[in-house]
Amino acid sequence: MQIDCISLETCASASGSVVVIDVWRSFTTTAYALAAGAHNILIAASVEEALALRSRFPQAALMGMGELGGEPARGFDYGNSPAEVRECDWRGRRIILCTPNGTAGLARSVHARTLMAGSLVCARATVDFLRRQAPEQVTLVCTEDGVADQACAAYMTALLRKEHPQTDAMLGTIRAAWLEHGHALRTRGVLTQAQWERLGADLNCCLDLDRFDFVMQVERRDGLLVMKARPA
Repeated sequence: MQIDCISLETCASASGSVVVIDVWRSFTTTAYALAAGAHNILIAASVEEALALRSRFPQAALMGMGELGGEPARGFDYGNSPAEVRECDWRGRRIILCTPNGTAGLARSVHARTLMAGSLVCARATVDFLRRQAPEQVTLVCTEDGVADQACAAYMTALLRKEHPQTDAMLGTIRAAWLEHGHALRTRGVLTQAQWERLGADLNCCLDLDRFDFVMQVERRDGLLVMKARPA
C-alpha cells in the first residue's frame, strides 16, 4: 500500500482511496452530528452553493460558517462547533455543510475512487476500513497547515503501517499549539472570554481520539456530494 500526504492545493490530482482531513473543526463536527443520528450531510464547496442547496432542501440545517467561537454566518443555522452539535438531536435530519477548508477538499478530490472525511475522532475506524479495502494507493489530504491535520495524517499513516504511535505526546502537542494560538488571539482582543471557553470545549471534542467506530464516507449522487456514516 502506497501512502501519500498532500495539501488542499494539490488534492485535485489524488486518486485511489482519499481521506480529506480537517480536525479543527469541520470533520470533527460532522462526526458528532452523524453519531447523534444525522441522516446525511450534503457537502458544499462555497457559501453560494450552500445557500442554493438550502433553497432546494429547505428543511435541512445549514452549518459551518461563522465567527470563530461566535455566531453563525448570516443565513446559517449553526457555526462549526462540535461541542454545540453534540448537544443537539439530529435523528433523521439532513445537514448542508460548508466550511473554509474541509468541504473544499472533498469537492476538489474529483478523481478519488473512495472518498472519506477524516479527523482524530474517527481515525482508527477509517484505518480499519482502509485495511479491509486494501487499496494500492491511499492519499491523506491535510486541508490546513496547522499541527492538528498533520498529526492526524501521521497517526493514520502509522496505524496503516501497523506501528504504535505515541498518542499522548501527539495530543499534547496539538493542545499546546492551540492554546498558544488562542492566547495570542485573546491578547489581541480577537476572542472574548466566552468565545475562548466555547473554543476550549471544541478543542476537547477534536482531541477525543478514536471516539467513534464509523467512517465518514462521501459519495456522488445525482450531482451531490453526500456524506454518511458507514461501519468501519
